[in-house]
Amino acid sequence: MVDQQRPNVQEINIGQEMRTSFLDYAMSVIVSRALPDVRDGMKPVHRRILYAMNDLGMHSDKAYKKSARIVGEVIGKYHPHGDSAVYEAMVRMAQDFSYRNMLVDGHGNFGSVDGDSAAAMRYTEARMSKISMELLRDINKDTIDYADNYDGTEREPVVFPARFPNLLVNGTSGIAVGMATNIPPHNLGETIDAVLAVSEDPEITIDELMENHIYGPDFPTAGQILGRSGIRKAFETGKGSVLIRAKVHIEEQSNGKPKIIATELPYQVNKAKLIEKIAELVRDKRIDGITDLRDESDRNGLRVVMELRRDVNANVVLNNLYKYTALQTTFGINTLALVDGQPKVLNIKQCLEHYLEHQKVIIKRRTAFELRKAEARAHILEGLRIALDHLDEVISLIRNSKTADIAREELIERFGLTEKQSQAILDMRLQRLTGLEREKIENEYSELIQLINELKAILADEEKVLEIIREELSEIKEKFNDQRRTEIIIGGADFFEDEDLIPEENIVITLTHQGYIKRLPASTYRTQKRGGRGIQGMGTNEDDFVEHLVSTSTHDTVLFFTNKGKVYRSKGYEVPEFSRTAKGIPIINLLQIEKDEWINAVISVNEFSSDWYLFFTTRHGISKRTELSNFANIRKGGLIAVGLREEDELISVRLTDGTKDIMIGTRNGYLIRFPEDQVRSMGRTAAGVRGISLRGDDEVISMEILDEGVQVMHVTNKGVGKRTPEDQYRITKRGGKGIFTCKLDDTNHVVAVKAVTGDEDIMLITVAGVLIRIPVESISQTGRNTRGVRLIRLQEEEEVATVAKIEREEEEEEIDEEETESLEESTNDNLDQEE
Repeated sequence: MVDQQRPNVQEINIGQEMRTSFLDYAMSVIVSRALPDVRDGMKPVHRRILYAMNDLGMHSDKAYKKSARIVGEVIGKYHPHGDSAVYEAMVRMAQDFSYRNMLVDGHGNFGSVDGDSAAAMRYTEARMSKISMELLRDINKDTIDYADNYDGTEREPVVFPARFPNLLVNGTSGIAVGMATNIPPHNLGETIDAVLAVSEDPEITIDELMENHIYGPDFPTAGQILGRSGIRKAFETGKGSVLIRAKVHIEEQSNGKPKIIATELPYQVNKAKLIEKIAELVRDKRIDGITDLRDESDRNGLRVVMELRRDVNANVVLNNLYKYTALQTTFGINTLALVDGQPKVLNIKQCLEHYLEHQKVIIKRRTAFELRKAEARAHILEGLRIALDHLDEVISLIRNSKTADIAREELIERFGLTEKQSQAILDMRLQRLTGLEREKIENEYSELIQLINELKAILADEEKVLEIIREELSEIKEKFNDQRRTEIIIGGADFFEDEDLIPEENIVITLTHQGYIKRLPASTYRTQKRGGRGIQGMGTNEDDFVEHLVSTSTHDTVLFFTNKGKVYRSKGYEVPEFSRTAKGIPIINLLQIEKDEWINAVISVNEFSSDWYLFFTTRHGISKRTELSNFANIRKGGLIAVGLREEDELISVRLTDGTKDIMIGTRNGYLIRFPEDQVRSMGRTAAGVRGISLRGDDEVISMEILDEGVQVMHVTNKGVGKRTPEDQYRITKRGGKGIFTCKLDDTNHVVAVKAVTGDEDIMLITVAGVLIRIPVESISQTGRNTRGVRLIRLQEEEEVATVAKIEREEEEEEIDEEETESLEESTNDNLDQEE
């Protein structure tokens, strides 16, 4: 609406104006600045730089010219933006660490991998590279369309002919409005092979392309790509990410100290900032063990050296470097390009198909151009042939004509020629009248007729067009291809677990009855003689006590079996480490167990082999044997480990090699021994068979593997224990009631039956959380029908909750004389004499 009082002022809706203006701006950025064209892989600025260089004659075989001259030509004719933007784009095209196949041949300082910027444009020189000439080849043969420049005074190409698939070969990155593109570079030969494969088999799958032709990105800085899953996702959907790692090796110096040497970096990583980051991590003690860090890069290649202390594990340091520095990075792929002026996310096959279609258009337009040119020349030659056939008459006609125009009209009228033909006759030099020249005209005409037929055949047959594309692409490949630089390592997406960042060490994992779990270094518990008072090993709630204790390694897998017969898994290092007196974290924060489910067995596994078995026993005496390999892949929600019968629950699980004797002990002191092969190997969800027949209200409390020469150790709730040679327990058939093995009174019951050798320690845990570690060899060996000796002094109403075997420490702590006397006194308290 126009204000009548102010005719030059028009009222508008500011909201609508903002929407319209911003949309116009967004589309301008998307189409005319930030995104590449799928056909030639170039943004407008790059296309304009190369076109200006081509116009100036700065070809690969010509002398270098000042960069400022190029930039001035570009911004003066085609690119209405700042000179720095144009120069920076040109610099990037001249960097061998940015472009896989450089499009500009730079002379001078064009920056470095350390992040150094290029010298000012007045100091550097440039020209087109050899391969960039292939992008513009045949540009003058009507192969592409042109558009007006920004002020309508010049014409610029809408797209290049692009004799190789530059979008994938060199990749690109750009941020538009509401969208961005990030396409990695690929190997020229592989990309051309993929185009050829699509041309020969339009139905080829992306899997087949990945398997046989284009394997993945190929970065100019080389490095390593970890796994193919990210590549596959990006190839299939257009979006994905790949994990890139520096190429690193470990050397040992003459003095025995290791050193880590990086010779290739991930794409777009700044070497100087990387070294600075490593130095910062070492200074802050987040990475330990690096004593010297230096950059030894020179004209022969990149080389970053990190010297280490002799006592550190070089692999652990390296994996920490991967985790905390740019020695390992993620490259996010987003294959967004302009298709017919519209931004689209494309998979790898679509990129190849669009390029192939572009090449078909280029070949057809070039062929049509050459056909028009050949037909025009043939048309002229036909007129010359007519003139030569009537030479005397033509000469007489021209001689008798007063002007050239009259002669031209006479020739047209007399011989039926066209204006172009008659003009060509008038322009013909007298030397063409010789016999030799006449023969040349005839030969040229014959060749042109043959060429015209060939060109028409090409335009009529798309297969011939494809054959030309294949020949020219093969020519480019032969001329410019080089070996793949980036190595693709097959084996997984992450390639190193967190355990690689953690030194392997022996640990103790404790789990309370109420479900609190933690880990501690095994050295936390000092070895004491039997009868000692123990140390406070775990803080517990008033009614809680330690129920499971496992000696394992930070790198081993810990399997947790529940009362419901399910199994869950965790790595040793995944269990949080706490202080000696801390109670830990709830097990539900580590495993996805259900509310009415609790852990009844915990075992450690180093490797899941089909030669090993898991042997299960339930509270009701049911046993089952299953191959360990069936438990290699346990999902977060757990798996069914054994099918339980009504009101039964899982008590114990042990690893076996298939040749052992099984020992099952009960709460009331009975024990059965039988060969494990009496229980056949079953499936993971099977229920099992009868292992022991129970008397009355008796129940199973332990199941162990019994080897020849070991002893059977019993521990009661009152802290009394003994060792009995295994040969006192005869082998019977499974399913029997067992034999009497421990003398008990009305207040005693067995809490643990363990197979021991005497070379280990045992850990006794009371319901109050008190722990004592005792060498097994200090426990007396007695017969089956005895009570044993006191192992721990208990307070009133205190009881032993559970017992675990612990690997013997190499060095035992010294105990003072007063404590020794106290321990010796308790040792003499042999309850066997009370019988």
